[in-house]
Amino acid sequence: MYSFLTVSNWPDYELVDSGNFEKLERFGDYFLARPEPQAIWDQHLPPSEWSRLAQAIFKREKGSTEKGQWQLRKGMAEQWFINYEYQQMKLRFRLGLSSFKHVGLFPEQDPNWKFIYDATKQLKTKPPKILNLFAYTGAASLAAKAAGADVTHLDSVKQVNYWARENMEASNLNQIRWIVEDAMKFVRREVKRGNKYQGLILDPPAYGRGPNGEKWQLEDELNELIKLCAQLLDPVDNLFLINLYSLGFSGLILDNLIRLNFTDHDKAHHEVGEIYLQDRAQRKLPLGTFYRFSTVSYNIIGTK
Repeated sequence: MYSFLTVSNWPDYELVDSGNFEKLERFGDYFLARPEPQAIWDQHLPPSEWSRLAQAIFKREKGSTEKGQWQLRKGMAEQWFINYEYQQMKLRFRLGLSSFKHVGLFPEQDPNWKFIYDATKQLKTKPPKILNLFAYTGAASLAAKAAGADVTHLDSVKQVNYWARENMEASNLNQIRWIVEDAMKFVRREVKRGNKYQGLILDPPAYGRGPNGEKWQLEDELNELIKLCAQLLDPVDNLFLINLYSLGFSGLILDNLIRLNFTDHDKAHHEVGEIYLQDRAQRKLPLGTFYRFSTVSYNIIGTK
């Protein structure tokens, strides 16, 4: 099943406008303007409205595609919290303005957090073991924990894990296992140990570095990572989710990799597709591809 997923019913987030390689978003009470390479169309709102609304504007450094500085208007906080609710799940995220234009959250992942929560609650194993790789500030980890899982959260950046812990504590959750490690090294060890997980969540970047300088390049490592994950995942009682943000990575690549390696999961419900955000003018901003499946039934939320 090829699906298109987007945010639904989230009062604390909105994509206000997009275009001219930028996006204007509202996170709680604050409006932010930052670069977006896929927004190649014209902006819907006039420049005067962007200037009126934007309380923080990210400006790239000369010669850099990512790094830059935020220009803040008076009254704009450098850190603040927003809320997220779904069924009995009540999460709270601390946001902050980083020098790489990120704020500590990828809101387009809303439909996948709901998938994680719904599927985790229905797994037969109690508590199910969930491994979140490249876990960043932990929204997916919190969704699994809120559903009753035994969660292992892995990211190669120690400071990011501290941030994820803040989000856990702000959400009144506890007992997540934090690991600062290179994802490939950890997964290889887990396979050798014969360990199994009922849930695997993967959010790999296009490129990156491990804590000891290990090099990660998506196109070079993804095939082996998927093969290893097929050995880690419980074949009977499971959920699996992978997101890719890399430009040019088709959902068909994920479809091939998953179906070639997860040969024991034919009875699972499979979805592959794209994630997007929709602005007030109904333009759809693509923000990556995903593949997810589970041996349990779950609500397909955010499909449009």
